[in-house]
Amino acid sequence: MKLQIITKEGYHSTNPKGNIYSRTLYLLTPLFRNQESGIKSTDIILEIGPGTGNLTKKLLESGKMVIAVELDPRMVLELQRRFQGTPFSNRLKIRMMGGSLQGDLQYDDGFDMARAMLLNVKQSTKLNIYLQFLFYRLHKEMCSSVTFPTSISVSNIPYQISSPLTFKLLSHRPAFRCAVIIFQTEFAMRLVAQPGDNLYFRLSVNTQLLSRVSHLLKVGKNNFRPPPKVDSSVVRIEPRKPLPPVNFKEWDGLIRLCFNQKNKTLGLVFRQKSVLTLLEKNYKTLQALHHQQGSSEDTDGAIDVSTLGDSCEDLSMEIEDGRDDEMEVEDDEAGGDESDFKAKVLGVLKQGDFEEKRFSKLTQVDFFYLLSLFNKVGIHFS
Repeated sequence: MKLQIITKEGYHSTNPKGNIYSRTLYLLTPLFRNQESGIKSTDIILEIGPGTGNLTKKLLESGKMVIAVELDPRMVLELQRRFQGTPFSNRLKIRMMGGSLQGDLQYDDGFDMARAMLLNVKQSTKLNIYLQFLFYRLHKEMCSSVTFPTSISVSNIPYQISSPLTFKLLSHRPAFRCAVIIFQTEFAMRLVAQPGDNLYFRLSVNTQLLSRVSHLLKVGKNNFRPPPKVDSSVVRIEPRKPLPPVNFKEWDGLIRLCFNQKNKTLGLVFRQKSVLTLLEKNYKTLQALHHQQGSSEDTDGAIDVSTLGDSCEDLSMEIEDGRDDEMEVEDDEAGGDESDFKAKVLGVLKQGDFEEKRFSKLTQVDFFYLLSLFNKVGIHFS
């Protein structure tokens, strides 16, 4: 295993000396011995970032075939040398994103263009380009009718793309059975956080809506060379099959609203003028569509789950400092339609006994129930 980062020059930073990663390999070995990785002997495994092949060897011992996708030509040559002439050679397929190596190696010419683009753009754009081409490679392999991967293994990835990568994988069809991914520890703990935890955010709710997530192992930063600034964790993600019957755009609309002020009570948040104005606008729009088309259901987001990861939780966001920001609360004596709509919203909260509860304490079942109560009275969040 190796540490993968995007450098200022815009390409993978790697160290060709495989022996310095032996400590990390030692840490990961129990995952395969105890089958905690979830990988089966019949699995075809897509490994992103194989590096010098330490983890690749364990994957080959555990699964049926490994399709290794690498960017650095030095690492590709190391992989070829390491497994050539071994019993694993026929079960390892190497794909290179960019490069010009010959033989059985398959590569994407398009990534050469991306690599050239990376040299002349700012860092955030470099990450976006890297992410897009990674998704292209994932889609190409996962749609193969011959060697469709049933499991996925991904080495350390830049924090900025952790969330979109996670939801891109979860939204892909056909779905994989299991993914083992190494994230930065704080991101990993957000994935598995439960109601009431400090790291329970929108990311936690949406990931657990679509999958079962398990934290397998913490890997200290000193196990990598060069050492990163933070620790890492190994996480197993298993997509739920079938997906829950929910409109994902509407679900995410509710969750976004909730976790903007997750430590406040629902009664306080839903009394805010800005929230009531937004919901009433949606309500009137859908009522008008209902009269025109005979249906108020919005099904546009019924299948697309990739939007759940859009801008999903930068580390600098959503961490509240404990101060109660000033909020403009709707006047209880407001008249006319505004008063009627507010009463409708608060009636929903009272019916479900949500008025004094806080978003940070709500479970998946609570969110489903809350959304269903709002939908029954024609209030929607998308």
